[in-house]
Amino acid sequence: IMKIHQPLYFLLLFAFPAPSFSASPSPLKQEEEISYGVDLSFPIHRRTVSTNYPWLPHNVDPANNRTPRKYQGQPIQYLGNVEERYDEFIKGCHDFYPNQKRMCDSTERDRVAMALRQPSNMQNYTEYGFKKIKTPPAVWKLISEFWEANKSKDNWKGENWSKGNTYVNHWVSPTYMLDVGSGSLRGGGGRLKHSIWNAARDTLEEWTGEELTDCSLYGIRVYTEGAMLATHVDRLPLVSSAIVNVAQDLDEPWPIEVYSHDGKAYNVTMEPGDMVLYESHSVLHGRPFPMKGRYYANVFIHFEPVGHTLRHDEKMSEGVGGDVNKKYEESVKRRQGGHENHQGDVPSYIVPGTVDETKWRQQHPLGNENFTGQTEAHSAAREGDVGYILEIIDKKKDMVHTKDVNGWAPIHEATRGGHLEVVRTLVEKGGADVNILTGLNEEGESVLHMAIETHGEDHPLVDYLNSIGALMIGPDL
Repeated sequence: IMKIHQPLYFLLLFAFPAPSFSASPSPLKQEEEISYGVDLSFPIHRRTVSTNYPWLPHNVDPANNRTPRKYQGQPIQYLGNVEERYDEFIKGCHDFYPNQKRMCDSTERDRVAMALRQPSNMQNYTEYGFKKIKTPPAVWKLISEFWEANKSKDNWKGENWSKGNTYVNHWVSPTYMLDVGSGSLRGGGGRLKHSIWNAARDTLEEWTGEELTDCSLYGIRVYTEGAMLATHVDRLPLVSSAIVNVAQDLDEPWPIEVYSHDGKAYNVTMEPGDMVLYESHSVLHGRPFPMKGRYYANVFIHFEPVGHTLRHDEKMSEGVGGDVNKKYEESVKRRQGGHENHQGDVPSYIVPGTVDETKWRQQHPLGNENFTGQTEAHSAAREGDVGYILEIIDKKKDMVHTKDVNGWAPIHEATRGGHLEVVRTLVEKGGADVNILTGLNEEGESVLHMAIETHGEDHPLVDYLNSIGALMIGPDL
């Protein structure tokens, strides 16, 4: 298992041919490389980029010039005045959110902190952490046909970024979404969404060697002129992921910068039909160079390792086991399967003894007891049982607001099941918060976001939530 260690070094890649899926000395083939140090294209491990230019005296003649303290630890800045570009980036957020400037700064602090901490706290499943391939035909057919049928700008819907969010410079370069789960778009809907997941899963499972479950599938995100995507790692449980280039109208390539497990970073160019597989929980990735062109459309497909835990333990423990698949099925029935059935219920993609293990345990205080924390209200909501929900409201109303160890309230269970009348009852008779977010620290998604992601925009539940002013709040990326 390879980890990312400091210092990291970049490889800037130019004009390389698309690689094959077979093993090679590098995850990409390249004709020319230029190595440069971390924190040059964008702040990643520090809050600022390097200003240690090669023409400074201590770099030109180090034997006769001491390195000033302000430059110590900074890599040589080969990319020019990136500091000015980043200052403009942050100023744009401050100007767009004049009353929430601190939120811009807070988002940046959180992004850098995650970039420093999370990669080394994660279990990795591949040698390099990413791989560029051609999109499997079955996946490409589904996505490309949907794009061709709905690519008119009239179908693009502006993304709602939270106040102070700095992951994309949406204040100058708005992003748009074509929702594959929307039944109002030709060919769209829940069936298409699950078909894409199902078609992509085999490729990701073959690459990672892990059993995966659907986690998150964004629609087709369309970036516009000048867009930048801050380099980051994804929040858990987004672990095993893929990016598909759907369409583009560019003046020059707009590479995705990917930090590999080999301690280097690669700038990967993609053409429509290309797919990049990546371990999004531990591989830093972003597009820190402003896009030059009209638009760039891509899809993010995310999975979480679920059934791999028992398989991992089976490989590591001689004489212990039996039928691993049967064990997994049994553990799921006991609500102990997937990542909650490993080493005291810590997901197996989190390395034991790390800060992220501690953080996970704090957020899941009952996890090590194999207890989900779900109440009768959760069960009734999941089953769509309005009558029982009414009884609970009458006798045990507090249950309406109780979250389980994963941070789900009964209204989230009802929403996932598409049970409109249960949601209506929880809100109108039980006083449930229609804008409550998943996650114990309110870091997840809102009820409306979950409803649209799961059922599409044309579902009656979505209509109801919109009618009562529910907010659309989702993960940062």
